[in-house]
Amino acid sequence: MKIIAMIQARCGSSRLPNKVLMNLAGKTDLEWVIERVQRSQVLDEVMVVTSIEKNNLPLIRICTDLGVRVYVGSEEDVLDRYYQAAKLVKADYLVRITADCPLFDWRYLDMAMGGMEEDMDYMAGITESFPDGEDIEIVAYTALKESWEKAKLTSEREHVTMYIKNHPEQFKIQNLECPIAGIGSKRWTLDEEEDYQFISAIYKYFMDLGKDDFVTEDILMFLMEHPELENLNKKYQRNEGLLKSIANDVLVDTER
Repeated sequence: MKIIAMIQARCGSSRLPNKVLMNLAGKTDLEWVIERVQRSQVLDEVMVVTSIEKNNLPLIRICTDLGVRVYVGSEEDVLDRYYQAAKLVKADYLVRITADCPLFDWRYLDMAMGGMEEDMDYMAGITESFPDGEDIEIVAYTALKESWEKAKLTSEREHVTMYIKNHPEQFKIQNLECPIAGIGSKRWTLDEEEDYQFISAIYKYFMDLGKDDFVTEDILMFLMEHPELENLNKKYQRNEGLLKSIANDVLVDTER
């Protein structure tokens, strides 16, 4: 079984432009995400999937310097971008991770793969019990291909697993529950300037300690000592981009 992590990244974010290039304790956000995902023990490869826009060239250079494979595909049809990349590398399962998750905890990916049921099509934190920013989605190639063939809404083309979520009767879906209760409302993602201030404070603390392998429990202990930090970004809504896409949904022509 071939398991490939595909990190979704681009430089053209409207809310926080070039966020994947932002500095966190001496490295870019993208470098940290790649490094943290690569700590997983279950992956055959970690790659980045981006779009054809020329402003993504700095991102591609980072990956080249790190020896990380990059797939360049559609800007708007992210589902097609993922499908073509998965087809190219012959993945049996792909792990979708977004580059706005520099606090990603690789142990939960290993936990998920270890607990995945037989013939699973899609596994994710359906109940949102993980902090926003520790998201993991595991998709069987067969389910991705079916989504690519059948998805007609713009939100289903932009958000890779939306077709699966919209049609649970067609797929075998498994929830991934966070082993630490009560932390699903926390915001650890990088989408706004306040998120950057919050995450920068966390990275500075642990890098000053020389600890680059900090995990969820370490972050929680740090925040217990500095609760004021969580006030920086608590006003923002989870999945804001997805909700906007759904509100603007239209049918698309996917004839091939």
